[in-house]
Amino acid sequence: MGVLDRILVDKRKEISRLRDAVSQPALEATCWRLPPPRDFEGSLRPPSMGGVRLIAEVKKASPSRGTLNAALDPVTQARLYARAGAAAISVLTDEKYFRGALGDLVAVRAAVDLPLLRKEFILDEYQLWESRAAGADAVLLIVAALDDARLRDLHHAAKGIGLATLVEAHTAAELDRAVALGAPVIGVNNRDLQTLETSLDVSLALLPRIPPAHTAVSESGIFTRDDVLRVVGAGAHAVLVGEGLVRASDVAAKVRELTLQDRSRGSSSQRAKP
Repeated sequence: MGVLDRILVDKRKEISRLRDAVSQPALEATCWRLPPPRDFEGSLRPPSMGGVRLIAEVKKASPSRGTLNAALDPVTQARLYARAGAAAISVLTDEKYFRGALGDLVAVRAAVDLPLLRKEFILDEYQLWESRAAGADAVLLIVAALDDARLRDLHHAAKGIGLATLVEAHTAAELDRAVALGAPVIGVNNRDLQTLETSLDVSLALLPRIPPAHTAVSESGIFTRDDVLRVVGAGAHAVLVGEGLVRASDVAAKVRELTLQDRSRGSSSQRAKP
């Protein structure tokens, strides 16, 4: 059993517990009282003068790296991202494997006005309502975690609720499914969620296969300006970065580097070591 398989087993149990604590009708009632969601899809359209958009991630830990920043405060980090020029913010809410919490998303929503992506293992419509009620404007849908029917149903349900989606693929077959779905925003995850191995070669191979009508995002394993230039050259309109930002000593400088605002080649920031 791979890492993703184990996570999904635990997530199904968690969803059952959540339903017992808060009913879906209660979440729906909360959602209908909310203001319209922010435009996640629009925020990722590349600037007319060139460059790349950044989805900056609030991420405390990962199964492959352990704790990334023991002192991380989600609100402080999100405010740094917003001030530095990130286009959107991703908040990891899985507790067991990433040490996140839905409360992190709620707190970040109260602190910044940027579109928010809930980074979670979404398996059930209940989680979509939960995401919207907590302040998310978009959710992650992982193709590898869903069969065709469930992927289609969740994508359609998210749209009905007002949530944008980032539909994530890691292989050519998964990418074909994302394209066939008609997902406006397609992410290529450079990390294999079963083995946790990461390589930018995944983006270099798959990004050119994404039709121009879709917004293409490269995710994971991006640490430097050169990394960004490589995936942009392959067709990325945006990058999603977590570890490289939460470990940065100067977050604002790192945001400028990863959005290609810092034109210098001699950045002092280095790729994180395995």
